[in-house]
Amino acid sequence: MLTDIKACIFDMDGTLIDSMDLWYDIDVEYFKRYGKKLPATYQKEIEGLSVIETAIYTKEKYGFESSVEEMVAEWNDMAYEHYANNIKYKPYAERFLNKLKGMGIKLGIATSNSKALFNAFALSSGLNNIIDVAITGEDVVKGKPDGECYLKAAKSLKVNPRECLVFEDICTGIMAGINAGMKTCAVDDNYSKSQWQEKIAMADYHIFGYKELCEE
Repeated sequence: MLTDIKACIFDMDGTLIDSMDLWYDIDVEYFKRYGKKLPATYQKEIEGLSVIETAIYTKEKYGFESSVEEMVAEWNDMAYEHYANNIKYKPYAERFLNKLKGMGIKLGIATSNSKALFNAFALSSGLNNIIDVAITGEDVVKGKPDGECYLKAAKSLKVNPRECLVFEDICTGIMAGINAGMKTCAVDDNYSKSQWQEKIAMADYHIFGYKELCEE
């Protein structure tokens, strides 16, 4: 998997950290605050969108009166405490990151999430001391499956996209890596169990957990 790879770039939510269940609860609460019911299809509709794109989409489709900036700020407020104190790495994920770092492989994050929530987790977990660069949903014009976030990460890392390996938990993220011209690895996550066969068909590699990579 790591042959000729000079950089590994990771999605964050659902890939490195267990946070997808939290977002379902936040979405339910947010819609409820404004007298609305969360549609059963909502999570699927917003998969891969940057935080800004998600706010624009949600506002336009579901008729929220708050501005895009107000929506993002409210979501950040609802989630901040969890990212700062409660959310954890997936098992063996941190160990794998440190293994890669010890091998001299550059490390990046390309997340659709906000800069505030990325920083909350990165500071509390020490992730900011491990990785070399982070691209958030506020740093791109186009969210996943567009490859912009991964190409920006590769450019910041000064690595050719063909020498990058992307780790992702959902199909739109895997497609973003493919569209960036990078190798891809599908990561198992309970939230996207229904996509597993599609994910492994799309990606170059797949893992059920990071433990298997730490034991190689």
